[in-house]
Amino acid sequence: MRLVLNSPDIPQNTGTILRMAACLGVPVDLVFPLGFLWSDSRLRRAGLDYLPQASLTRHDSWAAFVRDRPPGRLVLLTTAGAPYTDFSFNGQDQLVVGSESAGAPAAVHAAADARLAIPMMPGMRSLNVAVASAMVLGEALRQTSAWPGRLPVAS
Repeated sequence: MRLVLNSPDIPQNTGTILRMAACLGVPVDLVFPLGFLWSDSRLRRAGLDYLPQASLTRHDSWAAFVRDRPPGRLVLLTTAGAPYTDFSFNGQDQLVVGSESAGAPAAVHAAADARLAIPMMPGMRSLNVAVASAMVLGEALRQTSAWPGRLPVAS
């Protein structure tokens, strides 16, 4: 299981996601460009002292990520997808989130093997990307028995 952050805009969200990933032992792929400087104090504040413990791979672009990524399905979290609660995850899935301001571009949608959404009340547009990542990652880890300290279920 991996998290893929495609061109995030908000340093606090990126820091929060990296902190979560470090705590859960989930590698993160960070796809540039970023909408903030890597040295931003808001990134460090949200990630606290967990940032150095995150397993982080940086990619210069979406094309570079696609070229270099490990095998597995690209599972895009989007507002236009099937309910994530109906999806069967496997241990090699790569959960992709787009930028907070623009979502995922067409190239990311085209590359996705699955598009998942979080069911919400009518009229609500979207959740914070860190919250959405946590919800879907939690379900994926539950389904694959891949919580830290547990052996994953063979897929």
